[in-house]
Amino acid sequence: MTTVDGLWYLADEAEQRAAQAYHRTVDAYGEGLLERTYRKHVSRGRFRTLAERIQRSGAPYGAHTLVYRPSGEVLLVRHEGVDLWVLPGGGVDGAESFRETAERELQEEAGVDAVYDGLAMLNRVEITCGGHRTWGVLPVFCARAETTDTAIADPDDEISAARWFDPPSVPEDTRDREDLIDAARAVA
Repeated sequence: MTTVDGLWYLADEAEQRAAQAYHRTVDAYGEGLLERTYRKHVSRGRFRTLAERIQRSGAPYGAHTLVYRPSGEVLLVRHEGVDLWVLPGGGVDGAESFRETAERELQEEAGVDAVYDGLAMLNRVEITCGGHRTWGVLPVFCARAETTDTAIADPDDEISAARWFDPPSVPEDTRDREDLIDAARAVA
């Protein structure tokens, strides 16, 4: 008897949801957005987790915010789970929109009030494991800081610091550093 592997079905459903999320986001925020494609090869267990997230919301890693001050500095948070500086952001809860997710995560991870200007980037994350493949969106919103003092209230205890950086001085151990610097220059 052959065991049927449900990952192909999950990956297909996730891909359909990602396409819907992509088109819905482009319709809401316009075309001509800065877009990048990231490729991740992951373990079987991680593939299942990410595909399930995409199946639910269209996004494997939720939504994030590129927050800037009028001086041009950008906000990064230190994520201990990946040991990198990253943009504030995270997973979609329930029926939240991507924007609602980004706003909630900004409050939890940095405690900064901001006025959202739209979408800075709409990324595509392609995920593979063996012969399985799917993809999801990674929306990065753009926001101007109204307050600049940080206060971390992360319920997951993954964030250890929140700091402002001039784009050229973004730490070397920043996730997708060059893309982040390009996006920060575009909003400045």
